[in-house]
Amino acid sequence: MIELFDSPSSGNAYKCRLLMHKLGLPYTRTVVDIDTGQTRTPDFLARNPNGRVPLLRLPDGTYIAESNAILCWLAKGTPWLPDDRLEFAQAMQWMFFEQYSHEPNIATVRYWLTHGIEITPLRAQLIDMKRPQGVAALGVMEGHLAGRDFFVGSRPTVADIALYAYTHVAEEGGFALAPFPNVRAWLARMAADARHIPITD
Repeated sequence: MIELFDSPSSGNAYKCRLLMHKLGLPYTRTVVDIDTGQTRTPDFLARNPNGRVPLLRLPDGTYIAESNAILCWLAKGTPWLPDDRLEFAQAMQWMFFEQYSHEPNIATVRYWLTHGIEITPLRAQLIDMKRPQGVAALGVMEGHLAGRDFFVGSRPTVADIALYAYTHVAEEGGFALAPFPNVRAWLARMAADARHIPITD
C-alpha cells in the first residue's frame, strides 16, 4: 500500500489526499509536524533531501516528492491526467503556473499568517510584494474560467486539483475571493464532487 507523509495544514499535501480520495485509492497516512522540524531529521531527509511534505512512499519502497509530481504519478492512466497531447500540455501549463505564480504568493502568506510565524520587517515587506502578485494570479484564473467549468477540457484534471488546494483557503492569507466570481463558481463545482474531502480531513 502507498504511504503519504503529510501535514494537515499543507495545501500541497492536501492535493495528494484529495486526488487519492477522488480515485478511491487506499493509502496509509503518516502525519509529520512541519512546525517542529520533523521534516528536517536525518531519517526524513534520507527519504527526501529537500525536507518537505508531501512525500509518497510506493509499495516497493521508492519515494516520490513534490506535490505535482505525485499528482501525475497518481493520475497516470486515469481521466485526471489527459491522454490528448495538447490537453496534457495545458494541464502541465497550469500546474507550472500554480507552482511559480500562485503558490509562492498565496500559500506562503497563508502559511506565515496561520502558523504564527513572526512577521519581521522583512516578512512584512515580502507580504506587501506577494499580495498583489497573488491577486494577479487569481485574476489570471478568473479570466481563464470565463465561459468554462474547468481549467482543461470539459472535466476536472490534475490542474484543477493543483490549483484548488491553496485557492479555496486563500482568504486565510488575506486574499479576498469576492472579486472573482468565476473562481468561486469553479471552487463550488470542485467541492460538489461526491468524493470530495475538505483540507481538514
